[in-house]
Amino acid sequence: MSVIVLVGAGPRASGLIERIGANAASLSVGPVEVHLVDPFAVGAGRVWRHEQSPLLRMNSMAEDVTMFTDSSVVCDGPVRPGPSLAEWAADPSTVELDPLVRDELAAMSPTSFPSRRVQSAYLKWFHQQAVASLPAGSVVHVHPTKAVRLTGSSQMRQRVWLADRAEPLVADVVVLALGHLDVEVSPEESALGAYAASNGLVYLPPAYTADVDLSAVPAGSDIVVRGMGLAFVDLAVLLTSGRGGAFVRMDGVLHYVPSGREPRLHVGSRRGVPYHSKTGYRLVGEAPGRPRFFVASTLLEVPGEIDFRLHAWPLMAKEIAYGYYRELFTGHPSRVRQSWESFSALFASLDWYSEEMRSLERSAVPGMADRIDFERLDRPISGLAFGSAEGFQAFLLSYVSGDVARRSSSFYSADLGAFLSLLGVYGELAVLAASGRLTGEDGWWHGFFSYLASGPPPDRLEELSALARAGVVRFLGADMWVEAVDGVFLAGSASVPGHVVRGCGLIEARLPVHTLSRTADPLLRSLRAAGDVRGDSGLVRVSPGDSRVVDAAGVPHARRFAVGPYTTDKAYAAFARPRTNAPSFRQNDQVARAVLRFLAAGALDSSVA
Repeated sequence: MSVIVLVGAGPRASGLIERIGANAASLSVGPVEVHLVDPFAVGAGRVWRHEQSPLLRMNSMAEDVTMFTDSSVVCDGPVRPGPSLAEWAADPSTVELDPLVRDELAAMSPTSFPSRRVQSAYLKWFHQQAVASLPAGSVVHVHPTKAVRLTGSSQMRQRVWLADRAEPLVADVVVLALGHLDVEVSPEESALGAYAASNGLVYLPPAYTADVDLSAVPAGSDIVVRGMGLAFVDLAVLLTSGRGGAFVRMDGVLHYVPSGREPRLHVGSRRGVPYHSKTGYRLVGEAPGRPRFFVASTLLEVPGEIDFRLHAWPLMAKEIAYGYYRELFTGHPSRVRQSWESFSALFASLDWYSEEMRSLERSAVPGMADRIDFERLDRPISGLAFGSAEGFQAFLLSYVSGDVARRSSSFYSADLGAFLSLLGVYGELAVLAASGRLTGEDGWWHGFFSYLASGPPPDRLEELSALARAGVVRFLGADMWVEAVDGVFLAGSASVPGHVVRGCGLIEARLPVHTLSRTADPLLRSLRAAGDVRGDSGLVRVSPGDSRVVDAAGVPHARRFAVGPYTTDKAYAAFARPRTNAPSFRQNDQVARAVLRFLAAGALDSSVA
């Protein structure tokens, strides 16, 4: 019986198991022995484990979450549809559930934003289905520990050394599905931590908010927070509702009633505004199709490097704008001056950044607010300066309220058209990145995508406004700066020149950026030291198409594969929105088939490295 070791047992590993089960028969592979290595619960993994605050929620609606392939997924293996989270919630009887999770499921609608503990239950159920789909006679072993070392050449079976046992696992194939990883603190973070310790202050470096011990943050203290994305939203929840505060609605307005145990959070970032909230409505007009202008296979037909800003982004912008305007024209025809057929024909012939495109927009879309402007979206308050902190608070409260209103009303459903096109663009860019030919992408795109398309539920921003009115949250502004001087943390921004906050703590409200050189993962550190992995802009290099691990000499290892955001083929999400041809689903199928083809070829050497 062939042996497969999966290092990492979260939802990505479950997706790989499902694809192995789906493809095994057609590739003439019989029963397999699978070993899952992960200190966290199988199926859910670290991020989606049940053991976290019930206050923490997903930023996707239940109907927008699935672990199953569907007819949109372009893959060589068989499509095996299954229920979305919302559909599964109607009958979750096959999984043992926490009473609070069961109550939440009973009250949940397809457009609810569930808790992460609900998602954990769905992932646990999917994992059980995936294991059951393996060829008859297969066995699965779970090792709740870490893998620390991997040895073996391409011609020999692999040894996987675990932290809690002397003897290694012996495998024919090893797949690394490590998920989101920790890193060692940077020199700057180390210096800030030392400064805080010597001055009796609090410093929390970048981390996964659910894992952070927030007990060190004193009640009533002034804390500087750097970052306004999802990590900040979770932080605010845990330091307010998590400390006994409550939200109440009076005369239609949400108010926050403090417990007295909260700190005061002074928050800013590069943009100076929170992530846009998720939309709470459906399309009004025509559904979008597959990408038309930004198509990876077309770009890859031309030899040479593909520069992100020069070759990719103009087509990406055009693709996203096409989805936006398609919904505006077909869903809200009273706000435009042309038919969609006429506009789209002219649109297709023009470059996105051409003056002719701007002229077309002006003539066809009379309202400036109905035209899409990516530069304004990316830096919405750039260049604005306020004479007082109070003036800026009022402005940003109005900005946040406007965003909640926009994302809650189908009058603005063109934003959803843009979002759906963003998903298609995201998938095509993943193909370019995996080719190894994409250059010049410095991380801006992922930040922009997250800010525009992966923000919190609308009610989280409504809560943020209530916290600001209660004085628990204070907005610093854009181009935020922090200095560690005079025994405190000083902070300010370009939005309110001259306004300076003195804080007794600094929290980095952002996820750690994983790089191979700073990885805290013992297995990757071991592989790097041995020259068995190759770094590429901080990422683990894998071969395009099958995600085999590439060593320092540039040679793909026949028996080692790696998937996840720490690799050059970084399909981020392990689950996806239905009917979006999700990159991770396509990659799971490719990797599973490569694994099975290797096993079926009989290229198994009984010797052990």
